[in-house]
Amino acid sequence: MRLTFVTTNVGKANEIRSLLKTFGIEIDVYTIKLTEIQSDSLEEIATRSCEEAYEILRKPVFVEDAGLFIERLNGFPGPYSSYVYRTIGVAGVLRLMEGEENRAAHFKSCIACKISGDLINLFSGICVGRISNEPRGSSGFGFDPIFMPEEGDGRTFAEMSIEEKNAISHRGKAVRLLAEWLKLMR
Repeated sequence: MRLTFVTTNVGKANEIRSLLKTFGIEIDVYTIKLTEIQSDSLEEIATRSCEEAYEILRKPVFVEDAGLFIERLNGFPGPYSSYVYRTIGVAGVLRLMEGEENRAAHFKSCIACKISGDLINLFSGICVGRISNEPRGSSGFGFDPIFMPEEGDGRTFAEMSIEEKNAISHRGKAVRLLAEWLKLMR
């Protein structure tokens, strides 16, 4: 079975392709802009996107949606992370966090996969960490320069190699669950 990952985010595609390759799983990446519903639920967003991708391509597909949830900001930006990144960016989030001692945050990833029929399988991963005081690093994408994972050594995701990030990230955790499920399907 060959899976197609549908995304417009090259960074996500590179991370997921790299990680799935370690499981011996090759994927195709199809770049189309899907309708992203407005919802507070990553699972609902990913499910709807997966349904649309399957309707367009009519073959096994998966999509991934992720969000940065900042405790002090009541979970903002959460499922709206992509929009917030495009509008106020890393600098805007850091301004919102100025003077805040509670910098706890987590990234959450939700993968929705549809092979055939009506069933969509969901795989989620969470990475707990905190928001740094300033952006650091040049790897990764999005909010990676300001997110320091708890499991790490004080570096931001943007200071890590793709392999280091994949080993502990929210997306890495969700992709490993997807890969284990795919191995059972073989």
